[in-house]
Amino acid sequence: QVQLVESGGGLVQAGGSLLLSCAASGRTFSHYYMSWFRQGPGKEREFVAGIRWSDGGSQYASSVKGRFTISRDNAKNTVYLQMNSLKPEDTAVYYCALPRDGYYSSDLAYIVAYKYWGQGTQVTVSS
Repeated sequence: QVQLVESGGGLVQAGGSLLLSCAASGRTFSHYYMSWFRQGPGKEREFVAGIRWSDGGSQYASSVKGRFTISRDNAKNTVYLQMNSLKPEDTAVYYCALPRDGYYSSDLAYIVAYKYWGQGTQVTVSS
């Protein structure tokens, strides 16, 4: 199985920054990319950003493009989400996720493809 552990969440003021980390362990080699999702109160879980392990190619939700940066450390099996210029609308529980074993899609936002999820880390942005 795969285990995902997020960290780095917290409370920040609007305009501030936060760095999230997601460390993966277990049988992860068959997963071609990892992504971040978030779920605000009363909202559905939505795609935030994803990154391919092989070449670092990334994909972002339009709501965070230009403000968030996803990166990965293949040696550490860890993905990061650098969040800048945070807005109150960014308040949510942030989850990292891996797709099904051996699965690949050009659209990293295809949420139904994701099988493995972390426990989530809370990000709260105050106004």
